[in-house]
Amino acid sequence: MSGEIAKIAGAVILPQLGGWVNGYLTRQEINGWYKTLNFPSFRPPNWVFGPVWTSLYAGMGYGSYLVWKHGGGFGGIAQGPLVLYATQLALNWAWTPIFFKRHDLKWSCVEIVALTATVAATGFAFYNVNKLAGYLFIPYFAWCSFATLLNYNIYKLNPKQTATIEEVVDDKQKQN
Repeated sequence: MSGEIAKIAGAVILPQLGGWVNGYLTRQEINGWYKTLNFPSFRPPNWVFGPVWTSLYAGMGYGSYLVWKHGGGFGGIAQGPLVLYATQLALNWAWTPIFFKRHDLKWSCVEIVALTATVAATGFAFYNVNKLAGYLFIPYFAWCSFATLLNYNIYKLNPKQTATIEEVVDDKQKQN
């Protein structure tokens, strides 16, 4: 029993790790660049994002455990769904540096569309292995869909905020 609890805990903690790192990156930008942006009226208050992401990461992590357990681990029918899971997790973690550190509203939109599509694919793949695991992706997909709409509206309301490739290259050269 304690071995199963450790596996569940590991699966739930794994996605949180990227969330914690990204939370640190976000905090550094909230009172600076982010505060200067124009936002749509439906943007939630900043304090909402931490609890929502913590819950979503816990749900997706537990779902990954269920798929791993009921799908025969990394060598069974769970292999494909777990690759999708890893892909969406990497996309999830990549969005924050693109948006908050690169300040690239356009590419963060492109990235979050890819993330949302991958979340949907992962949810369907998880459902085929374990129904509860698939259901756990519904709130995550809903939140990513909302976040996509929010990101797009922030992009449209802040056309001067997206760096060009030349500006990014110039900025890198100045740092070296």
